Amino acid sequence: MKDRLEAIYRESREAVQKISNLKALEEIRVQILGRKGRLTALLHGLKDLPSEKRAAAGQAANEVKHQLLQLIEERVIKLKNSGWASDQEGSIDPTLPGRPPEMGRLHILNRTLREIEEIFTAMGFAVVEGPEVETDYYNFESMNFPTEHPARDMHDTFFISDKILLRTHTSPVQMRLMEEQSPPIRAIMPGKTYRVDDDATHSAMFHQVEGLLVDREVSFAELKEVLALFIHRIFGEKARLRFRPSFFPFTEPSAEVDMTCVKCAGRGCSLCKGTGWMEILGAGMVHPGVLRAGRIDPEAYTGFAFGMGVERIAMLKYGIDNIRYFFENDLRFLEQF
Repeated sequence: MKDRLEAIYRESREAVQKISNLKALEEIRVQILGRKGRLTALLHGLKDLPSEKRAAAGQAANEVKHQLLQLIEERVIKLKNSGWASDQEGSIDPTLPGRPPEMGRLHILNRTLREIEEIFTAMGFAVVEGPEVETDYYNFESMNFPTEHPARDMHDTFFISDKILLRTHTSPVQMRLMEEQSPPIRAIMPGKTYRVDDDATHSAMFHQVEGLLVDREVSFAELKEVLALFIHRIFGEKARLRFRPSFFPFTEPSAEVDMTCVKCAGRGCSLCKGTGWMEILGAGMVHPGVLRAGRIDPEAYTGFAFGMGVERIAMLKYGIDNIRYFFENDLRFLEQF
């Protein structure tokens, strides 16, 4: 019995050490330890031994079984770590070319934001950032939203305390910039903003880019030219614009800016509800009260401001119909860009 156990262990160890793939290793395991394996058959034969030898033989056989299981387990780990654990017939051919690594890429929102920044910096605009946790003064009051003003209802706000909140737009960065810098001012303010909103076209966290230009004798015509240049650069020269009168507390006059529908090119479809136009951003001349809050004399200087959602620009540019796709991290979506 002892000689047979030693022979099974020695031959099995040599076979296991020569194995180079998991499939062959499993076959060896079955041949030795399976229901009809060599060691299993030997264990079944213990009943034929004299009773005084049976216990010692059984203990020796179980020890060999334990050692073989440990040996096989160690071989499995080694094969997996070495990359030679192919389940195919034979081993991996190391002369074959390797698989190229997956390369990272910019998220579609970052790509869109960079494109927006590049367009405006080419027009001489600086890029300025500010805090996402703001005071009520910078987010509302200084932007001509007095306490209890109904326009505050336009922004469903995440309040941290009575006077501290998550900014609902990047306009507070405009105010901070006007306080710190004398005209001329020409800058865009990209960043995350927060509102209590969640559906297919709105998210509780979204990205905005706002712009501000303050100087002497700035006109609405200059605002139209800047925005037209931006739209043509990002959507193509065929895109047409129109300005509709609107209301924003921090600009006067104010306008909503529409562009021809990206799907039907202005002919009318379900996306634009048959109008041929799609809202793209809001804009207007900076309200004199906002200039005064920014320590700028509205009698000497004028300016314009505009704001847009980065997600909306990306959705229109790339035909995306649900804002949630940007944040779900589904590679099937992200790899399209």
